[in-house]
Amino acid sequence: MAKITLGGQPTETNGELPAVNEPAPDFQLTKTDFSEVNLSDYNGKNVILNIFPSVDTSVCAMSVRKFNEDAASLDNTVVLCISKDLPFAQARFCGAEGIENAIPLSNFKHAEFAEKYGVRIQSGNFADLNARAVVVVNPEGKVVHTELVPEIGEEPNYEEALNAVK
Repeated sequence: MAKITLGGQPTETNGELPAVNEPAPDFQLTKTDFSEVNLSDYNGKNVILNIFPSVDTSVCAMSVRKFNEDAASLDNTVVLCISKDLPFAQARFCGAEGIENAIPLSNFKHAEFAEKYGVRIQSGNFADLNARAVVVVNPEGKVVHTELVPEIGEEPNYEEALNAVK
């Protein structure tokens, strides 16, 4: 279990992020049209997993906007923005914000995602939501960068994540 905070209050995740240089665990998640997608669908591409609690919080919304903006300039790279938000909420947010370069995905039906990636918050007001984390997977399917943001209310280090795919 990893220790994190939410508004300064200690909590923890169910496990640890996947190890760098190891194969990224495959998963199935739900798109805004309710179709299913797997990590393996993006084999041969760099994949940035932007994992967070909900698009309805300011920091989460900012991370989606920032990765959407930065993803436009990256070759052979996709950004998957993953939360437990319902696909309806993700579609509403992305439509209102003009999000076109990042793909919103929900793990609301797929609890195993948070279990495999060690991002399920164990206690407190955000219990069972995803912690804020970034995992970068290279075209060969190996993890090349991870960041578990220690305070959920803070933004991830975008520059390090983007440098991992350059």
